[in-house]
Amino acid sequence: MPADQRPVTFPSELISLLRGTLPHSGTLRHHSAQALKLVALTGAGVSQESGLRTFRDAQVGLWAQYKPEDLASPQAFRRDPKLIWDWYAWRREAVKAVRPNAGHYALADLEKRVSEFTLVTQNVDGLHRMAGSNNVLELHGNIQRVRCSECYTFAETWDDDAGSVPLCKLCGGLLRPDVVWFGEALPREQLEAAVEAARTCDVFFSIGTSGVVQPAASLAHAARNRGAVVVEINAEPTPLTPKANYAFHGKSGEILPELVKAVWNL
Repeated sequence: MPADQRPVTFPSELISLLRGTLPHSGTLRHHSAQALKLVALTGAGVSQESGLRTFRDAQVGLWAQYKPEDLASPQAFRRDPKLIWDWYAWRREAVKAVRPNAGHYALADLEKRVSEFTLVTQNVDGLHRMAGSNNVLELHGNIQRVRCSECYTFAETWDDDAGSVPLCKLCGGLLRPDVVWFGEALPREQLEAAVEAARTCDVFFSIGTSGVVQPAASLAHAARNRGAVVVEINAEPTPLTPKANYAFHGKSGEILPELVKAVWNL
């Protein structure tokens, strides 16, 4: 533990719940860690701890003259596809320069310790999978994936040309990042799976997210309405805080590893 990090104290009820030793209260559907169903929703705050700038942070260098909202839309891509392609290429390189943090690894470890674990993320960087998480629902896509803007075929490789946007080898359409832009719907299968997981889980973690971006923000409420215990881990209070059963404010990369250690006596 870093010298300037204050130890986190976790309520015994939460520890017992995650261990599967909490006496039946009439609200939980399962009573053992082997049968516990857990969902974790993560947002930009988790990636920020790895050194990634959040989407709405001020741009730097060449991109300082643009607002992110003006670059992340189908209209912007139609207007100037090369500009948008170059911006996302720059963002992809930024992602390649960072690594998962302790919070990412703690979530991957947690997945191995409960019978049913679903990680729902609003982040597009792919760091959860890099850390070892397997059951990941990417609500906003993945910046490392590229697909055709016309036929939706994924492209594993493409020919980089400084003067133009790479083309789909199948239909000749322009390639684009596989992320959800403003004005586009979230991937239906991913969203439906996230909603179902939230409605049927025993414990719901909201981690590094403001709790205001819809429809992801509604997942915690859906879980709570069905009797799940809601745990918030965020740098600062959010609109969810008063409704959470437990709220811990600080870095997820510090709190999550300590929680895993406390629960499983590591």
